[in-house]
Amino acid sequence: MKKILGFMVLAAVCTAARAQVKADSLTMEQKTYELQEFVVKASRIVRKADMDVFYPSESAVEHSKDGMQMLQNLRIPTLTVNEALGKITTQGEAVQVRINGREASVEQLKALLPGTIKRVEWMDNPGLRYKGAAAVLNFIVANPNAGGSLMATAQPALNEAFGNYSAALKLNNGYSQWGASAMFKLTENLGTHREYTETFRYADGKELVRTETPMGGYTDNSFGGLQVDYSYIKPDTTTLWVALNGNKDLPETMLYDGLMHLSDGSDDVRLRDYSSKNNFTPGIYAYLEHHFAHNQILAVDFKGSLYNGRSGRDYTERLANTMEILTDVNTSIKDRNAALGLTADYIKQWEQAKLTAGVSYSANRNRSTYENLGGEVFHQRQDNLYLYTEYFRRIGKFTLTAGLGASYASYKFRETGQGDDRWMFRPQATLTYKPGQKSMFRLSFTSWQNTPSLAETNITPQQIDGFQWQVGNPTLKTSVGYQLTLQHNLTLKNFSSQLGVNAATVPNEIARRYYWDGDKLINTYENSRWKELRFWWAPELSLIPDWLSVGGTLGYALERTEGADYRHFNRNWFGDAHTMLRHYGFMLQVSYQKARKQLTGEQLAWGETISVVHLGYNWRNWQFGAMVLCPFNKYDQGSQSLNHWNSNELHLRLDMAPMYFLTVSCNLQWGRQKRGVQKLVNSDSNVQQSSAAGR
Repeated sequence: MKKILGFMVLAAVCTAARAQVKADSLTMEQKTYELQEFVVKASRIVRKADMDVFYPSESAVEHSKDGMQMLQNLRIPTLTVNEALGKITTQGEAVQVRINGREASVEQLKALLPGTIKRVEWMDNPGLRYKGAAAVLNFIVANPNAGGSLMATAQPALNEAFGNYSAALKLNNGYSQWGASAMFKLTENLGTHREYTETFRYADGKELVRTETPMGGYTDNSFGGLQVDYSYIKPDTTTLWVALNGNKDLPETMLYDGLMHLSDGSDDVRLRDYSSKNNFTPGIYAYLEHHFAHNQILAVDFKGSLYNGRSGRDYTERLANTMEILTDVNTSIKDRNAALGLTADYIKQWEQAKLTAGVSYSANRNRSTYENLGGEVFHQRQDNLYLYTEYFRRIGKFTLTAGLGASYASYKFRETGQGDDRWMFRPQATLTYKPGQKSMFRLSFTSWQNTPSLAETNITPQQIDGFQWQVGNPTLKTSVGYQLTLQHNLTLKNFSSQLGVNAATVPNEIARRYYWDGDKLINTYENSRWKELRFWWAPELSLIPDWLSVGGTLGYALERTEGADYRHFNRNWFGDAHTMLRHYGFMLQVSYQKARKQLTGEQLAWGETISVVHLGYNWRNWQFGAMVLCPFNKYDQGSQSLNHWNSNELHLRLDMAPMYFLTVSCNLQWGRQKRGVQKLVNSDSNVQQSSAAGR
């Protein structure tokens, strides 16, 4: 259910990210780059081969109260910043955020003082060590002249029991820094409903259409997190950082109540679909970085986490206006899962070149107990090993980056011995041509991989309704994708834009599959084929410098998927538009975002189509604001199945829309404060969990 309600998470806790900062900004060559920054201080954008560097203007600093507002004021093409929802995306894909190279959450970004942000590095073509990240934002922050800091934010909704609250405290003593942070997200009895229609085609050619009329529903989705950390930083020599955190999901529940009409003339059916989840996830993190002579760096990162939780689902169908039960499905899964990750990178930099080599290992050990099956236990292990090397070189107006990665992925079920293991190679190359300061062309070839999840491979059958069942496929192969991108960036005095096209393919994409087994419709997974051609244009225009700006993204995508017995096409426009007016400490922002529809196998899914109006005022160390979610449109997030046996269309809605919010936040600093840990690498140790199957 968290995925369904992701649009409401304004402050996601400790989002695990897999990309780290380019070495340019953090090596001994930094003094050279600092000189370049001084020379180009008047420029808003500096185009480099591997990134775009944005320098905040005095006006941007003046009209920003935290890092999130600063990011909005920079107006980066293709980047969508939604402060009301706490989301940063590019063309519908999540952007990984860094602060001085280390992974950071939205709360940590909001805790930054704008005056301490020296520059923002935007990488929409991350290298191999980013392990498939769609894009990376890295905030380079100077040492504040403070001995401590306190950030606190409260953002309650006025017409729903919904709110986001966070606080972070840092204290410094010499080379040491102690930190503590907490966050809480309240979602209680939030009115939600779904609009759902599906058509079943049986093996004998008969059809059945089921149309649901919502009768009510709600969602409880409150959770919180705590973290304590310690860092020892001796500039340009040694950095040590350790942290302990814990994330707790309070009982997360969703209830849907509806009336189902059947096309065969049968009596209407009253259905009740109730799902729940309750868990606790503690974690431990450690990072060590050491600088050697001759511009060499060795960085090591470790992560470990546990997951203890339960997920369940109760689904019933009964004849309308009676108590006669037609279908009664009960699923209860208890997980005790563990994950760890270890990553090490070596970086060597010369005046016009850079070499990076690294290795990372991650492991998952999953134990699922199916309490509704008499306590039957299943064990799964996953191991991933990744090695890579990458070389960067400048030659006049051209720059070239080339690298090769090799990954080994393996997963097995103990009880059956089923699974898959294989080696995969992941080449990557980028050629950049920069004829002048105003224009840059980039041609890049990238690759990524996707290992099957626990839910996609678990062989335990789960009943969905009266005749639908879900079962994982333990023979799924790890998928590898390839993408070729050509783009042009233009930078003028009051105008900037990005024009691009890319072609992508995944020869063995993981996708859903349906088939009849007697009178049961089985929902499982297979390796299919996917291709995409996408175009976009993202202009940003300052109509009245430092006062009024407009911009957005306009994109068009063509997709094709193929499986054992199907071939589907998808063509759709997507994008966003926004305008910002700011003066005398006030800021008014209006935005609209039309979600991109993405085809995976026979499933067409789209994210949030939303609009937001945000009025804010900055006063000293305080920020006050009011926001409205969906004032101009009906909230929509959903999916559509194109399968021959089961075609359906689902729309998720909010009962209370538009939603109104108030925001109050403060960001205080005092004394002399150290800068945050500059992590160059980041281990991957995302703990996995089961999920009860549902419609």
